[in-house]
Amino acid sequence: TCAQGLVLVITASTLGVSVANKGWSFGTILPPKNSSHHLNYTDRPNKIIVGGSDHWHYGFNYSEWAFKNSPFYLNDTLVFKYDPPSNINPFAHSIYLLPNYWSYLKCDLRAAKIIANTTQGGGEGFEFTLKRWQPYFACGEHNGVHCNNGTMKFFIMPLFR
Repeated sequence: TCAQGLVLVITASTLGVSVANKGWSFGTILPPKNSSHHLNYTDRPNKIIVGGSDHWHYGFNYSEWAFKNSPFYLNDTLVFKYDPPSNINPFAHSIYLLPNYWSYLKCDLRAAKIIANTTQGGGEGFEFTLKRWQPYFACGEHNGVHCNNGTMKFFIMPLFR
């Protein structure tokens, strides 16, 4: 359908831009071996803290963070760190996997799957290993408000190492 074609074009364009901006060779989706200018490329899986030292919180642009820290690879582990709600921290966060691009755009959580609740990001954080193509992440708290404002959501396209 037309909608599926549009999603394919957007996805391909996004991958093309990220590939072009990372110094990859034209016509390949694999990074050069032993390339030191690829931030996340190693021969082994990486453990990546979502948001870096800023962690997972309201008001941070995670889409920008994901773009700047790409590429991500299958078997890499994303670590979501956030404080559980308390008397001094009333702001709760969670992590949802959204099923598709349209859910991501609209922050539609109806078919989303919760992967970490409001308490699982404390301490060392919640770890999620990229085992397959599951690229759409969002905070689902406050009926999607944290996602809807455009900051607490991101998508990645994990590649084969």
